[in-house]
Amino acid sequence: MSDLPIEKLEIEGLGGLPIAVHVVGEGRDLVLIHGYFSNAWTNWIRYGHAAKLVEAGFRLILPDLRGHGESGKPHDAAAYPPDALTEDGLALVEQLGLTDYDLGGYSLGARTSVRMLARGATPRRVILAGMGLRGLVQTLDNGGYYRKVLINLGTFERGTSEWMTEAFLKTTKGDPVAMLNILNTFVDTPREVIAGFQQPTEVICGADDRDNGVAQELADLLPNGRYVEIPGNHMNAVTRKELGQAMVDFLTA
Repeated sequence: MSDLPIEKLEIEGLGGLPIAVHVVGEGRDLVLIHGYFSNAWTNWIRYGHAAKLVEAGFRLILPDLRGHGESGKPHDAAAYPPDALTEDGLALVEQLGLTDYDLGGYSLGARTSVRMLARGATPRRVILAGMGLRGLVQTLDNGGYYRKVLINLGTFERGTSEWMTEAFLKTTKGDPVAMLNILNTFVDTPREVIAGFQQPTEVICGADDRDNGVAQELADLLPNGRYVEIPGNHMNAVTRKELGQAMVDFLTA
């Protein structure tokens, strides 16, 4: 699905860092944010989700998070303060003049979407995929795992979870130093703040994915949340056609 015509833009993120933005399709604006170690192309275009959404009448706005993809990847820890990804997301909304739009993300992209809501973003509808409640209220719960992978690259036994995580980093040509620094940007969002989000929200998660806690708990806490289960675990649910279809079904209902 990589033959979609993609317009490439660049916005100015926190501290002036260049943030790459990929724009696909025409219609209602939908901002989608990719996961940790990934990039916009891998998360949204490679497995056909973007094509489905474009066909359904959406203009997709797909940023590469700082430290990822084609965005700036400084090695200076000062470029990764708490909520830096949120600041970049809010800058994107402002600089592209988005007023009536939908917002969503997978894993770290879902967490960034939640932080944007907590900081005042006002999308009409929200998609939180690959995310449970724990991954929002205790953001560094999994940070130790990723830190271990990043500082011990090349030492893991083939087939282990750590080995597969490292393999994914290689697939996306991720920068290990930037990835370590990203962990410092994580900010917890209190339960009571999440419980105050009024937007219709779809929580989509793989049946075998507990990496960020329990998705049903997140859906239950949200006043207008609903949970949709798709096949897969945290690493492979994002590749399933069911993810893109669930997004289309929710956004076009």
